[in-house]
Amino acid sequence: MATSAEKLKVGIVGGGFMGRVHGRSALVAGARIVGAVGSSPARAEAAAEASGAERGYATLDELLPEVDVIHVCTPNNTHREVTLQALAAGKHVVCEKPLATSVADATGLQAAAHEAGLVGSVPFVYRYHPMVRELRARIAAGEAGVITSLHGSYLQDWLAGADDQNWRVDDETGGPSRTFADIGSHWCDLTEFVTGDRISAISAQLRTVRAERGGKAVRTEDLATAQFRTEAGVVGTIVVSQVAAGRKNRLYLEVSGTESSFGFDQEDPDRLWLGKRAAAQLLTRDPDTLSPDAARVNRLPAGHAQGYQDAFDSFVADSYAAVLGDRPDGLPDFAAGARSAQLVDAVLRSAAADSAWTTV
Repeated sequence: MATSAEKLKVGIVGGGFMGRVHGRSALVAGARIVGAVGSSPARAEAAAEASGAERGYATLDELLPEVDVIHVCTPNNTHREVTLQALAAGKHVVCEKPLATSVADATGLQAAAHEAGLVGSVPFVYRYHPMVRELRARIAAGEAGVITSLHGSYLQDWLAGADDQNWRVDDETGGPSRTFADIGSHWCDLTEFVTGDRISAISAQLRTVRAERGGKAVRTEDLATAQFRTEAGVVGTIVVSQVAAGRKNRLYLEVSGTESSFGFDQEDPDRLWLGKRAAAQLLTRDPDTLSPDAARVNRLPAGHAQGYQDAFDSFVADSYAAVLGDRPDGLPDFAAGARSAQLVDAVLRSAAADSAWTTV
C-alpha cells in the first residue's frame, strides 16, 4: 500500500468518456495510472490512451497486482463483478454510478467493502461544487428557517432524436432503470446531501418516448416524474428527462423555506440564488467569503469558472485521501451507492403500481 510519501498506483477498467474523466482526475490528484483494461484485449491500448494510463492490460487479473486503487468505468451490469474482484484482491475501488443494478447487489458491495476494510466511493460529484457546499452550510445554520418544499429537475437532450442510441438504453446492460438511475440519482443524492433529510416515500411515473432505438424495443424510461415526502415531512417534486430538447445537463434544485429559499443550477455552478421575502440576490463563488467546507473544495480564484471536471477532481482527491487514512467530509461512499439503488427501486416499484405511494 502506498503512503502519503509516495504516489498511489491506480488502474482504470474501461475507456470512453468516463475513463477519460477519471484518468484526468487521477493525474491531477498526483496518482500514477499504471494501466487500463478495455472491453477486450484489443481495446486495452485504446482504454490506456483515453485514460492516460502507462499501458493497456489484457485482463483485470494482470492489472490488480500492480495497483492500490481500481476505477470501475465499465457498463452498469459489470460493476458488481469487477468491484468484487478488486475488493477480493485487497484493492480500494472508485466505482461509477449506479454502484449496481439492484438493491441486493449494491448493498452486497457496500458490505463487502466494509468487511474488507477498504475504501469504496461513488462519483456523486455534484456534492463537490463549492456553492453546493455553501448551500449545505447555510441550511445547516438554519438560514432557510423551516424547509417547506423541495423541487427541481435534471434535464438532458442527448437521447431526444429518433436515431440517438447508447448502451445505457439496453436494460440488460444498463439495468432496469435508465434516466432515473443515471441522472435522477444525482438529483436525489444532492438533495439529501444538502438538506440532511432523506426521502422516505415516493410516487412516480415513467414514460418511454422512443419505443424503439436501433431496431430494438426500448424497455427503459426516457423520462420520469415523481412527488415525494421526506423523513422530516417536507414535500417535493422532481422531473428528470433525457429527451428535453435544448437542455444539455441542467440539474436544478430549489430549497424553499420560511426565512430563505435557495436555488442551485449545475449549468451555472459558480452562483447560488438566495431568495427572501424582501429581496433576492445571487451569491457568487468567492473563496474569501465561502464557508470553510465550501472553501475546502474551491480550486480557483473568484471570477474563474469552476465546473464539472473540477468537482470530479475534488471527489477523486477525497477518495485517495480516504485510501491514505483521512476521513474527508461528504465523500460519497458505497453506502451512498446503495442508498441510490434503494431510491431507484422505489421509483420502479411505484411506477409499476400505477404511481402508488411507495416506501423507500
